[in-house]
Amino acid sequence: MTVNIMKSSSTQLQNEKWMNVKVGDIIKLENNQFVAADLLLLSSSEPHGLCYIETAELDGETNLKVRHALSVTSELGADISRLAKFDGTVVCEAPNNKLDKFMGVLSWKDSKHSLNNEKIILRGCILRNTGWCFGMVIFAGPDTKLMQNSGKTKFKRTSIDRLMNTLVLWIFGFLVCMGIILAIGNSIWENQVGDQFRTFLFLNEGEKNSVFSGFLTFWSYIIILNTVVPISLYVSVEVIRLGHSYFINWDRKMYYSGKATPAEARTTTLNEELGQIEYIFSDKTGTLTENIMTFKKCSINGKIYGEVDDDIGQKTDVTKKNKPVDFSVNPQADRTFQFFDHRLMESIKLGDSKVYEFLRLLALCHTVMSEENNAGKLIYQVQSPDEGALVTAARNFGFIFKSRTSETITIEELGTLVTYQLLAFLDFNNIRKRMSVIVRNPEGQIKLYSKGADTILFEKLHPSNEDLLTLTTDHLNEFAGEGLRTLAIAYRDLDDKYFKEWHKMLEDANALIDERDERIAGLYEEIERDLMLLGATAVEDKLQEGVTETITNLSLANIKIWILTGDKQETAINIGYACNILTDDMNDVFIIAGNTAVEVREELRKAKENLFGQNRSFSNGHVVFEKQQLELDSVVEETVTGDYALIINGHSLAHALESDIKDDLLELACMCKTVVCCRVTPLQKAQVVELVKKYRNAVTLAIGDGANDVSMIKCAHIGVGISGQEGMQAVLASDYSFAQFRYLQRLLLVHGRWSYFRMCKFLCYFFYKNFAFTLVHFWFGFFCGFSAQTVYDQWFIALFNIVYTSLPVLAMGIFDQDVNDQNSMDYPQLYEPGQLNLLFNKRKFFIGMAHGVYTSLALFFIPYGAFYNVAGEDGQHIADYQSFAVTMATSLVIVVSVQIALDTSYWTVINHVFIWGSVATYFSILFTMHSNGIFGIFPNQFPFVGNARHSLTQKCIWLVILLTTVTSVIPVVILRFLKVNLCPTLSDQIRQRQKAQKKARPSRSRRPQTRRSSSRRSGYAFAHQEGYGELITSGKNMRAKNPSPIPGLEKTLHNSTSWIENLCKKTTDTVSSFSLDKTVKL
Repeated sequence: MTVNIMKSSSTQLQNEKWMNVKVGDIIKLENNQFVAADLLLLSSSEPHGLCYIETAELDGETNLKVRHALSVTSELGADISRLAKFDGTVVCEAPNNKLDKFMGVLSWKDSKHSLNNEKIILRGCILRNTGWCFGMVIFAGPDTKLMQNSGKTKFKRTSIDRLMNTLVLWIFGFLVCMGIILAIGNSIWENQVGDQFRTFLFLNEGEKNSVFSGFLTFWSYIIILNTVVPISLYVSVEVIRLGHSYFINWDRKMYYSGKATPAEARTTTLNEELGQIEYIFSDKTGTLTENIMTFKKCSINGKIYGEVDDDIGQKTDVTKKNKPVDFSVNPQADRTFQFFDHRLMESIKLGDSKVYEFLRLLALCHTVMSEENNAGKLIYQVQSPDEGALVTAARNFGFIFKSRTSETITIEELGTLVTYQLLAFLDFNNIRKRMSVIVRNPEGQIKLYSKGADTILFEKLHPSNEDLLTLTTDHLNEFAGEGLRTLAIAYRDLDDKYFKEWHKMLEDANALIDERDERIAGLYEEIERDLMLLGATAVEDKLQEGVTETITNLSLANIKIWILTGDKQETAINIGYACNILTDDMNDVFIIAGNTAVEVREELRKAKENLFGQNRSFSNGHVVFEKQQLELDSVVEETVTGDYALIINGHSLAHALESDIKDDLLELACMCKTVVCCRVTPLQKAQVVELVKKYRNAVTLAIGDGANDVSMIKCAHIGVGISGQEGMQAVLASDYSFAQFRYLQRLLLVHGRWSYFRMCKFLCYFFYKNFAFTLVHFWFGFFCGFSAQTVYDQWFIALFNIVYTSLPVLAMGIFDQDVNDQNSMDYPQLYEPGQLNLLFNKRKFFIGMAHGVYTSLALFFIPYGAFYNVAGEDGQHIADYQSFAVTMATSLVIVVSVQIALDTSYWTVINHVFIWGSVATYFSILFTMHSNGIFGIFPNQFPFVGNARHSLTQKCIWLVILLTTVTSVIPVVILRFLKVNLCPTLSDQIRQRQKAQKKARPSRSRRPQTRRSSSRRSGYAFAHQEGYGELITSGKNMRAKNPSPIPGLEKTLHNSTSWIENLCKKTTDTVSSFSLDKTVKL
């Protein structure tokens, strides 16, 4: 990417790549352009050197934020010559990862100016609603705060990979042990029996050194028995993983048609670990939510608007059959806004004063800025997406916010322009949880309009609101139960004399130096009382489709879900309740909000006391995580009853991650069902993931959609990127990607579980097959004088793993499944064996090894015993070496083929072709290599001429092969029969049910969507920032307008007929369809 740069030695702008940006360069940014480095804002196209930025790549928030240039530098404007002469010196903090703090001093023109975060534009931001701005580079490249928060890329390997490497080393050691045993046997044999053989063979050599013979035999057997070391295993594993990756890419049920985005496996080495996830760390904005606020319902004067009734008056969900309210008569309406309850429009037409006042408040009490685009369309620039939804709703219902100055607000009320004088702006902060405006209407009345958290605002109401308060509270409970973000609406009529006295005290308070904020807060409290309740709003921070069901299923699969978000605490809590991560049925929700390490430690201690009880002994903060401690924690975790949640904010987490506190944090967090970390930096996300990954020894998955999620995606065992609203950075750093959070359950419960299941079955069979094949040489060594002679034909040894048995095991590893995908989703408990690592571990390896040893014994000793002193049907002796080799080789191919047929749970055409085709291929190659024709061409390479035809025409040979096969397979069949019938696993039960329902499957009933009954929570200003009220009243963010301001405070009418009149003139079909005396059922 390139950017316009003015180098320190140049006086002109030039286009340069980001890699060439250096500290001290001056950069020109244009609207909608990414910021290439950490900049000190010098000047901009906006008044007073303001600029608007979007920080989604840093903290996930898409609402706009304001940055201010110093007044001394904002005068530079766009004058290139003056900017080129800028020679200020900045002394600032060293590069760090703190996104919300900056400390520095600018020295210029013999004066010093303090710098803070409000003067800095960080790399990764996007310039919005600002024509241009100039900034001086403070940090570039790896020193920028974004890069300081980026985690290091680590090579990821699965637990099965690590176990395989260990097992291969063990097998190599086992090979050496077998070689030593056979070498010792050779030395003994040479010493005791070898002399007689040398005499018999007329070998007149000197006496042979038996020790040297054993040494040579050792290396010979290492070569012969090397097939026990699964060298081809790694190639086969990678082929299987590649197949699994293609299945993910080809899965149509993970294809998002809205953006034509398929799921993508960006790595082929981690598939089976998708079936072992224990912790999921998820971003919130853009991952769980769509970050789109929608006005859904409201309560006005005790009546709910926004619900849809059926023909008999019962509430019902909105369907395609429901027609939305027609806003076409309003030329300023937002065409994307939909509302399905026609009664609100009817109340407007009937002139309901409470509805008017309600909508008027929404149009006046906010921090939204308006502008018109080139087409003359009204565009709102919102600092909080919640406010955008409310102002847009008022706009569509006829109360249109048009413009504002530092002293006035102009709205269009049902076609009439009305200008209100803005007398005071009582700004939002996290303590007040509300905002208010005081305006004078054209009639001279002074009104205070307030909106905020219902729990706060209801305390300020006049006693006469008691009945309405009860109704509204019920409505708020209903809204909150549906996961909507609620907000209370109230107003107050003010006396002119009282307001003047109050305003005089406010001016005096603003002039104070000491206790200024406390005095102002007290005056706000004084005037925001005796309010008259109008109602409440319900805004939906729309969850992505299927989020609640996905989280429910993953929780049933015993996967713990932690939310790590840069958003505010209230926002995260609200979304947690909306998607059922948090519920009111939980025993307790612990909130950690300490500002110092001591406070955080104390809060953690109290939380643990509440969770474990007073009798539990706590760590003193200096415990080292050892095996015994982890085992103790595991026992405690199992004994904790009830559901708990932990919520911790960023500055508290910074202290909690210190070495002497993090053990307490981890112990408490792992006892909780859900953990929510708010206001965390990208680096803190990675630190939390690393904490669980390191000390809990658990398989972790991180999922996010923005650049602020990259560090935790890199840190987790599995990183998943969502191609959402915040660019492709998360996708590019991820191991797997898709477009919607709901696809995560299919990725884990279906593809992940299948991959783990297939890989484990493949490995168990592969090790069994190799031991059964190779150990026959070991037993044969005791009967051939430890001479390192092979028991099989050399061609059979070469082709066994490559041709005869490679394809069947690959087919099982790629296509096998115990239950189908739908049952995998319907029964999330099937996922737990992967978390407990039950299907392949050291115990399973030794079982497979023992099975292989038993099979090798049967393969050798049954033919050996059968051939001992036996004559063929023609009376001739058949116990020759070549016939013995062919019999064992044929038995081995049939046994391992029958074994893989028993292991295969899901049969496809490919499985049949590969298994039975491999057997047929063996016999065709066997007869070909033992034919006279091939012997005539290559007599030295194919010495087993005619043996196959001679041996396999003997009935006794086939009886031996049958006996060997039955003896090898029957114990496995009996054990599996007893296990399935006496101790069936959940998978066995579902597979039997699946077989029974295969021919006539009943239609599946969908899970009913349960509505949560919850306590009230306000959704107001969750993404709102303090300070916008002061910015508005100062006029710094007001752009100069060409038209002259409206004189006086008079109502002015449009020349054209108002749209409300047009609406009333329309046909009364709609009116007749609604009963005016219809009451809302509470």
